[in-house]
Amino acid sequence: MQTDNRFFDDLARVAGGALGSFQAARQEIEGMFRQQLQRILNDMDLVPREEFEVVKEMAQAARLENEQLARRLEALEAAAAATPKARKAATAKGKASGGAAAKAPDKP
Repeated sequence: MQTDNRFFDDLARVAGGALGSFQAARQEIEGMFRQQLQRILNDMDLVPREEFEVVKEMAQAARLENEQLARRLEALEAAAAATPKARKAATAKGKASGGAAAKAPDKP
């Protein structure tokens, strides 16, 4: 009976040692993998996260400014489109009353 215990104790020690060896090998492989991955990422010339966030914020600000300028342009175009009509109406009114406020006709 005691020999059985001794056998199992020895077997447990050997298995424990093997597990320790496997764990050390696993850590070594993980370290090598990380180094290789880091080397590949460095070769890809990727942008750091901080720089990406800065450029992203700049793009958002530019998009907002672009939208504001588009709305402003639409308002100016609408005002410019309404202005010749108002001039024509004022010119016609001035001619009808015979006033001297008549302007030269607008060029198309």
